[in-house]
Amino acid sequence: MEYEDMTVAQLKELLREANLPVSGNKSVLIERLNENTPNDSPIEESVEEEDFDDTFDEEDDFFDDDDWDEIHTARQKPVLDDETKARLAKRAAQMKKQPKFRRQEWYRYYRLSRSGWRKPKGMQSKQRLNMKYRTPMARVGYGKISAVRGLHPSGFEDILVNQPSDLEGLDPERQAIRISATVGNRKRARIHDRADDLGLRVLNRRKITRKGDIQ
Repeated sequence: MEYEDMTVAQLKELLREANLPVSGNKSVLIERLNENTPNDSPIEESVEEEDFDDTFDEEDDFFDDDDWDEIHTARQKPVLDDETKARLAKRAAQMKKQPKFRRQEWYRYYRLSRSGWRKPKGMQSKQRLNMKYRTPMARVGYGKISAVRGLHPSGFEDILVNQPSDLEGLDPERQAIRISATVGNRKRARIHDRADDLGLRVLNRRKITRKGDIQ
């Protein structure tokens, strides 16, 4: 197995173990590993040798061709300092204690139960008057830590993109992309490919059946 067959996340893990920078796209990471690795096979040195019989018949394959797509690959994680990690953990704990804000009379109309929060209005609104057995209203006191406001739960800065050119100049260690809902499969596939080349994580990645001119 060569470096070209590895994912960007796996390459960055090898660089961190060697105390090397992890910035750049996949080609830069591979070049940096080759420059700081002996001539021997870089992958085989990190794997402990085990005594096993590697001979098997062609009919006894461990995986079918379709099974390789189902193998889990670790998602890329952001590079965060200890203070930011502590703030994200505190925000997650605050989110668990926060009640679910519902619209006025959400239990009566199905369309209201599916919609977001709206401030209650009306002089005799039971929710506005904070009467008993009514769901709480959103208030300033429910605010979270401002230092991590707008960050994805993983710690990435969420960047909305509409075309492959929007990916240029983004930092794969701090920023992740979210593809707009109006983007079609043809352009979405190109964004996926460009994000993989730059080492960017796609937060709303979905499986695309590539057929025809979507290759």
